[in-house]
Amino acid sequence: MKRVFYIFFIVSMPLLWGQSALYNLGNLEIHDQGNIGFHTNLINNGVFDTNTGLIGFYGEEPIVLSGAFEPRFFDVEFDNETGVLLRTNMHVKNNANFIYGNLITLRNLDISYLNFLSNAFYTGESNVSKVFGYAAVTDQQNFTFPIGDGAQLRTLTLNSSSINEFARATYFYENPSAPNSINATFSTLFKTRDIGSISNEEFWILRGDVSSNVTLSWNERSNIPLLTTDINELTLVGWNSGAGQWVILGKSAIGGDLTEGFITSDNFLPNTYGAITFASLAEAEEILELDNYFLSPNGDGINDFLVIEGMELSNDNTINIYNRQGQKVFEMVNYTNQFNGVSNLDNFVLNKEIGLPEGIYYYTVSLIDLGLNFQGFLFLDR
Repeated sequence: MKRVFYIFFIVSMPLLWGQSALYNLGNLEIHDQGNIGFHTNLINNGVFDTNTGLIGFYGEEPIVLSGAFEPRFFDVEFDNETGVLLRTNMHVKNNANFIYGNLITLRNLDISYLNFLSNAFYTGESNVSKVFGYAAVTDQQNFTFPIGDGAQLRTLTLNSSSINEFARATYFYENPSAPNSINATFSTLFKTRDIGSISNEEFWILRGDVSSNVTLSWNERSNIPLLTTDINELTLVGWNSGAGQWVILGKSAIGGDLTEGFITSDNFLPNTYGAITFASLAEAEEILELDNYFLSPNGDGINDFLVIEGMELSNDNTINIYNRQGQKVFEMVNYTNQFNGVSNLDNFVLNKEIGLPEGIYYYTVSLIDLGLNFQGFLFLDR
């Protein structure tokens, strides 16, 4: 088929640093099997959104795409070793081919992105050619974002419960507590008690309003051994923007070793979280408040039940409570804070209905799946 170009009004003008630019003020359209290659900056202040051909960005000098209107390309390819910088959004209808050089967006402002429309995809992504900044999707349910930093491809795979009207993601090889590229911090000092260590090496940002899970991978520079020596203790965590702390996003799948592997979270709502990264689960010694307890089951809502925070982290636990004579008065498997001063054993000599007498009792706790055992005292007040 004959290649045809329709260019209604294009002006070449110099920019401040001396490099010329193609200035579209009219209607620029690539038809059928036509193609056009840019070796200079493009300022798009006109229509450039009904293309069915190929648009390429080539050369050895950096190219900047800017302007008041966002272009929509059918096929686009990037083969520019110094990169293509987006100061406005670029939309892809079909295929984005990464050959060499990065597609760069303004991560600190969160205002530009490479957007893959409903049927769009990409090819050729690698450490030397990817999106260094924000990639986005429109009307897609599952997508792997071809994102990374200047040196490595560090994808994020999004699996959503329904189609995303719009979602976007980016990656930072930076400490989330003190990132250099954005005006935001996600201090690893603020976390829920079930989290051990949080990665200071890297993090991802994901925006979307559909319940989803994500799959992230780690490699040697992720330094997973700094978090844990057992990948089964690894989890994904998200910075809960409302609570101002990191919380566990869970894991539904994990594989690999300490050098490289992958992990898939449970479902969560991306817009709730400012950042996502790796963390280890806290050790039971760090999270259980196993101490001497005071119990006053008088119905005032204060100390009515024996609450041992953190036992829920063990999927196989037992608790036994004894009086001062060593007689067992309470036992339970997988305890969830039920003891309120009443025996649950039929062989106890007193009437269970009136409750146990005031005094000192002691308890033993076994976290069987974690191989841990604890004991302590409690005072029952009547």
